[in-house]
Amino acid sequence: MANLTMVTEFLLMDFSKNWELQVLHAMLFLLIYLIAMVGNLLIFTLISLNRHLHTPMYFFLKNLSVLDFCLISVTVPKSIVNSLSHNCSISYLGCVLQLFLVILFAGSEISLLTVMSYDRYIAVCQPLHYETIMIKESCVRMAVASRFGGGVVGAMYSATTFSLPFCGPREVHQFFCDVPSLLRISCSEKHVAIYVSVAIGLGLGIFCCISIIISYGHIISTVLKIPATEGQSKAFSTSLPHLIVFIVFIITGVTAYLKPSLDSDSVLDLFLSIFYTVVPPTLNPVIYSLRNKDMKTAFRKLITWKYLSKGLPEKSLP
Repeated sequence: MANLTMVTEFLLMDFSKNWELQVLHAMLFLLIYLIAMVGNLLIFTLISLNRHLHTPMYFFLKNLSVLDFCLISVTVPKSIVNSLSHNCSISYLGCVLQLFLVILFAGSEISLLTVMSYDRYIAVCQPLHYETIMIKESCVRMAVASRFGGGVVGAMYSATTFSLPFCGPREVHQFFCDVPSLLRISCSEKHVAIYVSVAIGLGLGIFCCISIIISYGHIISTVLKIPATEGQSKAFSTSLPHLIVFIVFIITGVTAYLKPSLDSDSVLDLFLSIFYTVVPPTLNPVIYSLRNKDMKTAFRKLITWKYLSKGLPEKSLP
């Protein structure tokens, strides 16, 4: 038990020992973070203000934007501060919290993407029953269940990881605290509890994958039977972005956790972690807004409303 308390903080990985490259990394991450923040807040605002977007699909999209914003906020700001301050330390409790939140939001996002695929399946394959199945109460329950599932997995991963003793090197070979990097610096050779947690998480991930594959299999089969080309295009435009986001997210995340760990720093580890923690939150707003006619219409209405609201007082002057 004494060994467990010897490490009170960890050192996150530097992107470079060169100060200029550190500043470049900080500026790049800041730009990415601002793009993700503005994009996700814009989607959240548009859906909240436009009553025509108060449908199950956009309700889940709004929840996805919240999860994306939270996921990227857990890792990127800390990395930016570390690069500019020459101080890469993170407290033991901070590392626990960071690991928990990353798994919480990532797990919730995987579950929510599965729910979104089910929503698209009902909309495309059973349109006559859509309004009776996807009622508001059901949508709220599914959104809450996705967060609860992510929270359970996050708590399980955090508890099993930090039950291990850390008495050796403090350097985490990653720009945030994650399970594979922490296992590499643990004193213990017995990782049975961790492997059980990873197996449970992997099982949930496989279940989500199978559910999404089945949903999109039915969707593609149904869409190809639609005679009108415009109808096919509309169905694909609302379904394919969900599938693309999920494929990128799940492949990089699973690869990062299942690939053999190396004793030295790996560029592959770094890029994989960026792809499942930074890229999806940044690209989701672009994918869903630029390819979505309703979102672009809502954005134009918001801009027009702001422009007219500023002009009204001036027009009302005598």
